[in-house]
Amino acid sequence: MADRARILVIAATQRELIAPDGWQAMLCGVGPVEAAAATAAAIAQFRPSAVVHVGIAGARRACALAPATLVIGRAAHYCDLGVTADWAPNVVDGTPALVAAAQRALPAAVTLLIGTTARIGGSTACDVEAMEGFAVLRAAALAGVPAVEVRAISNEIEETDRARWHFDAAFAAIAAATPRLVDEVARCVS
Repeated sequence: MADRARILVIAATQRELIAPDGWQAMLCGVGPVEAAAATAAAIAQFRPSAVVHVGIAGARRACALAPATLVIGRAAHYCDLGVTADWAPNVVDGTPALVAAAQRALPAAVTLLIGTTARIGGSTACDVEAMEGFAVLRAAALAGVPAVEVRAISNEIEETDRARWHFDAAFAAIAAATPRLVDEVARCVS
């Protein structure tokens, strides 16, 4: 088996992060600022071979992704940044080898651009949105560490009533997927 201890698994909240089984795990907090700072610090401390960012996300009603659908981020788009890329990057690609590893580990998952925004419903450019992906992937890229983002759909972005969101199904889906994902990423980077 590949060395899971060299993989850093990052999630915003405890419900998204299952108890580690031989890998490093950390909570980055909610939102892009907390996620960027925590990820940069964790990379400096643990010096991982790869970063796997997991969590839940919303999806646009029009894209018809059912609750608990897994989404692999081919890239993360920072939707809140209102300047052109020559001022600051607003898209960071998932590391291609890790995106491919995620696709092997999670063959039923879809691969899409995932928007990152500090506010729910803040993305208009992406079919899937979350709050930390760009920050985690950007911190990893700046440190030269390969990274990938994987999300489980919990809600339609347009649905403002959180009582109608499917948190339990999304948390269960990401928890079930994480060990397979970590194993495949570990094989990829060893």
